[in-house]
Amino acid sequence: MNTYHGKILRLPSNRVWRTYPGGRQLDRMEGKSNPVDSSYPEEWIASTVRAVNPGEHPANEGLARVTWDNGEALLADLVAQDAEYFLGTDHLSKFGPHPMMLVKYLDSQVRLPFQVHPTIPFAEKFLGKSSGKTESYYILSTRPEVAEPYIYLGFQRAPDRAELRRMIEDQDIVAMENCFDRIPVKPGEIFVVPGGRPHAIGEGVFMVEVMEPTDFVARVEFNVAGRIIPESARFMNRGIEFALDMFDLGSYPVSEIQQNWRCHPQLEVNRPGLQIESLVDSRRTDRFRVKRARIQGTVELELPEFALLLLIEGSCSVKTAEGEAMDLTTFDRVLVPHGLKKIEVSAAQEACFLICLPPEGYKK
Repeated sequence: MNTYHGKILRLPSNRVWRTYPGGRQLDRMEGKSNPVDSSYPEEWIASTVRAVNPGEHPANEGLARVTWDNGEALLADLVAQDAEYFLGTDHLSKFGPHPMMLVKYLDSQVRLPFQVHPTIPFAEKFLGKSSGKTESYYILSTRPEVAEPYIYLGFQRAPDRAELRRMIEDQDIVAMENCFDRIPVKPGEIFVVPGGRPHAIGEGVFMVEVMEPTDFVARVEFNVAGRIIPESARFMNRGIEFALDMFDLGSYPVSEIQQNWRCHPQLEVNRPGLQIESLVDSRRTDRFRVKRARIQGTVELELPEFALLLLIEGSCSVKTAEGEAMDLTTFDRVLVPHGLKKIEVSAAQEACFLICLPPEGYKK
């Protein structure tokens, strides 16, 4: 048997370079004595996706490692060689040996550049991929110096294609920003951002992103905190018409965003010591799932599929049926392979996990 079988796998830090600054909170999580914002504002968790960055970057940037006892390996390598244990036969029959999700911690110092991601049909037609980049934002906290934290999500006053092209070519950011209304956000809220919807994350927002497993993005704002995004990183090394084809040019009032794209928790389990809510599910997207579990005392947590657990509040210990145990503190992240099926969680005070799961299946 492989030495990692029967074990919960710890996920060490996996910082990734991006075009915008941030990451002070990630430095704090790593215990750095002088946490600062830098060009590494994201941590890619349990990632089997390579980051697409301009210039010279490590070949495996974005790919996450897992650790157990004295062992360590790239998760992508382990899944490739032992896919049935990690993912299960049902998942393999639907999706092949791919986890089918990408999860990040993201900590923004500044507003991110206006951007858009492809839909699935666009990715299939023009990129040769079965995944686009629908994503979700679970708000963890906001910086105290930011009085009114926000995101932009979809045009509220959409330009036509010719006007949008002009804004991009002229870098008329005032006109572009006037196409949006700020959508206020607060800790505990979660939003889904469908492929094709233009968007931007506001300054000072710390979140968990759960998304389709790609790094596809068209950036239509080129100056980010004084850094000029190179041409190769703007439209995925293609032209402006390619980027424009990605855009949903509909107008969506904030009330519709709040109703249809902010996720409303649905209670699934409610018994002494354990409450589980479904946050992201087929009501919003069929591309991944997110649940929230609140635990106090000692409970058995059934996870009969590949699952990523992020401890977002409190501390606890986790133990397998074989007696393997580890202690977790806030923002720790662990991977529970399909073959493990369940774990025991003990928390003296309430602990809260996000449980990130691959899709059950796609709607036809």
